Amino acid sequence: SCLELHGPVKNSGAEMAAPCHPAARFHRVHGANVRLDASRTRATRVESFANGLCFSQEPLAPGQIFLVEIEEKELGWCGHLRVGLTAHDPQSLEVVPEYSLPDLVNLGDTWVFAITRSHNRVAVDGEEARAPARAQGLLWEPELLIERVRIPRDKLVGRSRPGRYSHILDELYRTNVLPPTARRSRIGVLYAPRPDGTADMHIVINGEDMGPSARHLPAARPLYAVVDVFASTKSVRVIQVEYGFPSLQTLCRLVIQKHVVHRLAIDGLDLPLPLKHFCKHE
Repeated sequence: SCLELHGPVKNSGAEMAAPCHPAARFHRVHGANVRLDASRTRATRVESFANGLCFSQEPLAPGQIFLVEIEEKELGWCGHLRVGLTAHDPQSLEVVPEYSLPDLVNLGDTWVFAITRSHNRVAVDGEEARAPARAQGLLWEPELLIERVRIPRDKLVGRSRPGRYSHILDELYRTNVLPPTARRSRIGVLYAPRPDGTADMHIVINGEDMGPSARHLPAARPLYAVVDVFASTKSVRVIQVEYGFPSLQTLCRLVIQKHVVHRLAIDGLDLPLPLKHFCKHE
C-alpha cells in the first residue's frame, strides 16, 4: 500500500508525503551467521553471538519506520539488539562487518544505537527529561508524532501472544511495561528531516519515541536500516506498518478486541478463522 505521512508541523500547516513502497523486508546481503526465511522478513542468527548484521532491502523514505519484533532470545550472552541507519548500500560492501558497533560505524556514514533493558531515552539538549509516554497516557493516542511524521501506533506496540494465561498479561502489555529487550518487544528506526536539510535518527520502542539518537544525518543520501541480531537477541521479524487510513481488517480487529474480555475469548466468536488469527496475534 502507499505510504502516506501527514500532519502539521508546529506553527505550520505543512504536510509530508512519500511515494508507494514495497513491503519491508531484509536485504539479501547480511552477516555470515544470519539465515533469512523465504520471505526475507525473519532473520535468525544460527551460530555464535556476532556476524548478525542485517539491512533493509530498500533505502528508507523520510519518516518511514523499519520495525522489527524480537521473536527469539538466547541465554548466555551479554548485549542485545542494535538498530540504526547507514548510507552504505549493502550491495557495495566487500565484506559484511562482524559487528555494527564498532565495525560498521567505523566505516563512516553509519549511526547505530544499542538497545538495553532501560535507559534508551535520549535527553534533548536544553530540554528537561520527558516522562515516559505510558506515564502521560499517550500510548492510547492513535498516532505517534515525531517532528512532521505521523505513524499509526497500532503496530508499534509489542503484545503478548494468546496462551493459557495470556489474558492476565494483557493489561501489562497495554500499559507498555514490556522490557525493550524482551520477546515480542517491537523496535523501529526512522529518520525525520529537519529544516536545515539534515535529519535526526529516532528509535521507537513499543510505541514510544526515544528521542533523536543521532543528529545531522545526510537526508539527501539513501539511508538503509541496520538491524544487528546481536548476542542475546537470536531472531527478529519485520512488522509491516500501515500508513494513512487503517485497513478494514485493522478496524475490525480494534472493534473486536474492544468488546471481548480477553483475546482468548475470540476463539468462541463466529468469525472466519483468518480474522480470528489476525485479531489474536497482532
